[in-house]
Amino acid sequence: MDKEQDAIDLLKSYGQNHIINLLKKLDEVKKEELLEQIEKIDFGQIMELYDNTKKKIEIKENKIESIPYLDKAKLREEQKTKFDKLGEEIIKSGKYAVVTMAGGQGTRLGHNGPKGTFKLDVYGKGKYLFEILKDNLEEANKKYDTVIPWYIMTSKENNQATVDFLEKHNYFGYPKEAVTIFTQSELPLVDTEGKLLISKDMKIKEASDGNGGTYSSLRASGCLADMKNKGIKWVFIGGVDNVLLKMADVTLLGMAVDKGVQIASKSVVKANPHEKVGVFCKMNGHPKVIEYAELPEKMAEEVDYDGELKYGESHIMCNLYTIDAIEKASKEPLIYHSAFKKNSYIDEEGKEIIPTEPNSYKFESFIFDAFEFFDDIAILRGKREDDFAPVKNREGVDSPKTAKELYEKYWNRQNRKN
Repeated sequence: MDKEQDAIDLLKSYGQNHIINLLKKLDEVKKEELLEQIEKIDFGQIMELYDNTKKKIEIKENKIESIPYLDKAKLREEQKTKFDKLGEEIIKSGKYAVVTMAGGQGTRLGHNGPKGTFKLDVYGKGKYLFEILKDNLEEANKKYDTVIPWYIMTSKENNQATVDFLEKHNYFGYPKEAVTIFTQSELPLVDTEGKLLISKDMKIKEASDGNGGTYSSLRASGCLADMKNKGIKWVFIGGVDNVLLKMADVTLLGMAVDKGVQIASKSVVKANPHEKVGVFCKMNGHPKVIEYAELPEKMAEEVDYDGELKYGESHIMCNLYTIDAIEKASKEPLIYHSAFKKNSYIDEEGKEIIPTEPNSYKFESFIFDAFEFFDDIAILRGKREDDFAPVKNREGVDSPKTAKELYEKYWNRQNRKN
């Protein structure tokens, strides 16, 4: 069969005539690249996701209930000792690995480059986000006499820049053989009429498919197989932008082991009922995180007998899994959410259009949507001042200024203790 004719028939059936017109204008090399890309795209899936953008999300309140948790600060001494011992045994025996999601750019911070290469102005000389995470792992390695395998997930957009940066800085002294870099998967961008956008390189414009793609990307890249070969039993997954992230928290790990669960997570209490964070709950008997925009106001404000928010446990991207849980999540299709964003594109005249308003949908799956595949989750409540200092916005909340203050205060407290 004629590859080009197959592609044209496919594009016609999905109303993508602008891509057919583009194919006719390209030289042989560019045409071949585009045809290869078209072959790999699931147009049925993309059109279904586009159709879903017109539907309203409905949450039936009666199916949601609050979720139990343990407060790290209130654990009995023997309970904490037991958890810590269980967690330490796993890390010391080399059965623990860490994944850092670092596919984002630092655009919102006004930083030109991968987010992990952003330098936070701490203690006068500053530290890169990757360097801060490396310090955290190095501390655990010294404490538990091991070298924790570190997997870093980039995006196609920032992979080369990330590799170059880490090579240039010699992985900040972390053993290079213990670091594995892999890229996350992507999905096409679609305009308001369901047409796929064209990028400057005359291909269909794609963007990373959200942090929920971590599971399938671990499998597709061979990293999951690599973990199994190394005898890894537990995997921590966190983001690159929380400068207080504890990637080897033995209390969290030991609690998960003790409770016999496949997934665990650390939370912090919402600052107020309307803080823009996802919160833990149980839906239809399974663990779930509901995004702030999807939680009805009445529920957001509900309190329990102690006057605490019923839905107050924030998801802070501090998640722990058995290797079997990662494998299971890597094979299950996740729900996709759509984000309406501004994306430049090439029009049919070959001219680049840079929109001033949102013009297209980006489809993302969220890492916590996989929680629903499991019957239970163990949640450990941490403290905001010890566990959560994200660098997301240029100014205001969750900015370099707030992260710097939290980071320095935390380490000043730690140094006083020692």
